[in-house]
Amino acid sequence: MKEFIPVLSRRGALQLGSVVLLLGVQHIARGTTIMAVRVWPSRDYTRLTIESDGELKARQFFVADPPRLAVDIEGIDLIPALRELVAKVKSDDPNISRIRVGQHAPGVVRLVMDLKQPMLPQVFTLKPVAAYQYRLVFDLYPAQAPDPLEALIAERLAGRQPEASPPQSAATDPLGDLMVQQSGKAPNNAASSSGRPANSKPALETATMAKGEAQVKTDRLVIVALDPGHGGEDSGAIGPGGTREKDVVLQIAHRLRDRINQQPNMRAYLTRDTDFFVPLNVRVQKARRVQADLFISLHADAFFTDRPQGASVFALSEKGASSSAARWIANKENSADLVGGVNVKARDEVVQKALLDMSTTAQIKDSLKLGSAMLGEISHVGRLHKGRVEQASFAVLKAPDIPSVLVETAFISNPDEEARLRSEDYQVQLADALMRGIMRYFARNPPLARSRAL
Repeated sequence: MKEFIPVLSRRGALQLGSVVLLLGVQHIARGTTIMAVRVWPSRDYTRLTIESDGELKARQFFVADPPRLAVDIEGIDLIPALRELVAKVKSDDPNISRIRVGQHAPGVVRLVMDLKQPMLPQVFTLKPVAAYQYRLVFDLYPAQAPDPLEALIAERLAGRQPEASPPQSAATDPLGDLMVQQSGKAPNNAASSSGRPANSKPALETATMAKGEAQVKTDRLVIVALDPGHGGEDSGAIGPGGTREKDVVLQIAHRLRDRINQQPNMRAYLTRDTDFFVPLNVRVQKARRVQADLFISLHADAFFTDRPQGASVFALSEKGASSSAARWIANKENSADLVGGVNVKARDEVVQKALLDMSTTAQIKDSLKLGSAMLGEISHVGRLHKGRVEQASFAVLKAPDIPSVLVETAFISNPDEEARLRSEDYQVQLADALMRGIMRYFARNPPLARSRAL
């Protein structure tokens, strides 16, 4: 038998958000109880977690040919529920062929994951946090991950339009004439007296130009990075009706993606397109890797009571939060890594510190412009919690060369707003408003006018 090599673990699956296997109160050796096993497949990686009321120890080994990962979990005996893991691997999983489980030795259970391609696995443990107890985590990353920028460029060159939505009328210049989109067509139905669109699926309004602004034409690809907050182990806030933040913001991101992709020479890039966890610093790195022109992080706010309501837009701050509420929200959002579960040993501390120190005044200035444009459009479809862009030290907004904002779409803790977030009509109106905000920002800040540190 060939020598095993310690691993790293994350895996990808093209569909399905998460598969949850509840193991119940199955008592194992040393008084430890397995609470649940969860599998989170995605394109980027696959995560498998074993949650227990006591810390589990594991030794991992990797065999290159054929590729497979073996993990010996110490201090437990095989129970029937663990065997059910075999059925949790689907045939369309791009990385795992199957999982085998057996009693390797007294008090030692061995998991063997047969892999479809070379992987870089990580295995680590997490201490209890939030609603979770101890977690043993397996993250399976493809050894050769596809280049997302190459994929976006290839899509643009192929001239493909997303299948989810019918194509809009296209402008003649390569950028889709960012300043005059949709050929100047007005919405199908008139807006109501309150300023909210009367049609549940209104056409996008024409992005107007300020006096003296010139049209800019370019044939390069304009990329907007969309960042649906939370995901996977981190559900985000949960509304009184059980609505999960991670689900609604992903739905809104998909709708906004479709609108961006309908514009010639514009493409949206999602930091996650299914239900899986992405660390905060990785979200920023992903946006920089595709050389994004904008970064928009989508969330749904929550508070201790059900009274607060309204949408908010935030930008980064160099000097501290603009209000105590902004500071509280930033601290809450920055705790996502603790809940989602980050392998601390795998993080490059030097890179992390450099990234945190690289935020620039120019980036913040552009972010405030983007936030103002978006806030103005959101005000036409719903309430605002604050009428101006607020600032705080959000970790996910610290790309030094990309205008970045965080949009709290509504208070999911408010029953009325929770219902709106689940509504297709509201999601459509909100996606349209965000798109109009993007176009208005580009009308005043053409893509070629911004210098980029690559």
